[in-house]
Amino acid sequence: MSISLTARHIVKRFSGVVALAEGDLTVDGGEVVALLGANGSGKSTLAKIITGVLAPDEGRLEVDGQAVTFSSPQGAIRRGITAVYQELSLIPDMTVTENIWLNHEPMRWSVRVDRTQARRRTEELLALFQGAVSPALMPETPVAALPPDEKQIVEILKALSREPLLMILDEATASLDARQVSRLFKLMDAWKADGMALVFVSHRMEEIFRVADRAVVLRNGRTVGERAMSDVTERDLVTLMVGDEPSAAAVAQPDAAQPVDPSARPRLQIDRLRSGRVHDVSLAVHDGELVGLGGLRGQGQDDLLLAVFGALPFTGKMALAGEEVKFNHPRQAVKRDVAYVPGERGSQGLLLIRSILENFQLPSWVRYGTPLKMGQARQDAAQMGASLRLVMASLDAPVSSLSGGNAQKVVLGKWLLREPRLLLLNDPTKGVDVGAKAEIYQLLEDLRRAGTAILFYSSEDEELLNLCDRVLVMQDGRITAELSGVSLQKENLVAASMGAVEQAGDQGGSSS
Repeated sequence: MSISLTARHIVKRFSGVVALAEGDLTVDGGEVVALLGANGSGKSTLAKIITGVLAPDEGRLEVDGQAVTFSSPQGAIRRGITAVYQELSLIPDMTVTENIWLNHEPMRWSVRVDRTQARRRTEELLALFQGAVSPALMPETPVAALPPDEKQIVEILKALSREPLLMILDEATASLDARQVSRLFKLMDAWKADGMALVFVSHRMEEIFRVADRAVVLRNGRTVGERAMSDVTERDLVTLMVGDEPSAAAVAQPDAAQPVDPSARPRLQIDRLRSGRVHDVSLAVHDGELVGLGGLRGQGQDDLLLAVFGALPFTGKMALAGEEVKFNHPRQAVKRDVAYVPGERGSQGLLLIRSILENFQLPSWVRYGTPLKMGQARQDAAQMGASLRLVMASLDAPVSSLSGGNAQKVVLGKWLLREPRLLLLNDPTKGVDVGAKAEIYQLLEDLRRAGTAILFYSSEDEELLNLCDRVLVMQDGRITAELSGVSLQKENLVAASMGAVEQAGDQGGSSS
């Protein structure tokens, strides 16, 4: 049995922000379609609409020529559509078997779970990856005990247990090693031969050319073209992903008040740092320099920033202003004038039930003595609020009363009150309106001109291109390219993020 799926003119908005403006995709049984696009192009949104995780605001889904509406993932599953995402849906305290068969357990006489059959069928599924996983991956193994690559394999087998007609693999290879990827591709070849339809999302260009028959490209929420893989090169696809418009960064690079002297002692120097998803990263950031971390999401940027801030253990060497340091806790980093601004302000940056004043002063209360000099604390917070153009009722209002952009200004402001010498930014404008973004951009430029060293990750390529002196592109936890000057253009950034062979820019795992 085979399937044909068509998505026509799909539109999806989130709080007025258009994630998909015109998403189109067709995939038939017996083929692999690569879904491509730069950061924020709408790939994951389209995949989640096809699988019933999200409902479209406009457009039409058709399965075998008939219009369908999925109100939940279960509706898509009933039509033979499943997905494997990089964000796992597994329950850590349950076993491999229990996770794979959750909500569709083999039954005996329709009244009780057939545990013997569930175990036998789990063994059959695990045998598909025999030789590419450890002997510890067994049906009764708790998922919490598995390494990330084997958790991802369990996620794949969970989707496969539904006997799908169409499977979406959304960055499903990101956690797998070379043996496991090779085995998955052999399985995909077999599934395709059996008539399964496959939609494949990957940040590795070589994988796309290895496994896909066609590529469908999204740009700024729109499907802008499709190509047979036999008719295109890596550069053709990158050009389609980027478009013809020149990057603003190619026209005017930011000008520092005083040019950075690359021979000067850097504010931050790290050598062969390893932590979490980060592997042997070396880089330097000088006073007055804004250095970007590029690449697709989840390539180690988060872990790198957290390791520098002392929130993740690491191996390798790190120095501040020439002095070697080893932070085991963020408190140590803060004492050395390092600040970290997260993008997830609600869960990581603010105490939502407390006042604006209290949030401004979270890292700084110790400066105001015992008993607290509340008048001085309030005056400092008011001055910071004014400099940030913070729109608020009063400092005593709950921080939860602020708009997203103003709330993010508080996250920035609480660290600026400490006058950091090294500022670590983790997607700081995510969920912020255009006006607030412009104000944050100007703030970063002012900090850079004042001599602050800034290491900046953004999920928006245009921010990196327009704000940064240099961009270090990360892929699979490593710095794979450095872009600066005339090479700091969107086409090169996207190419490097996808691992395109013809990419421009300096190659290598270090930067200074």
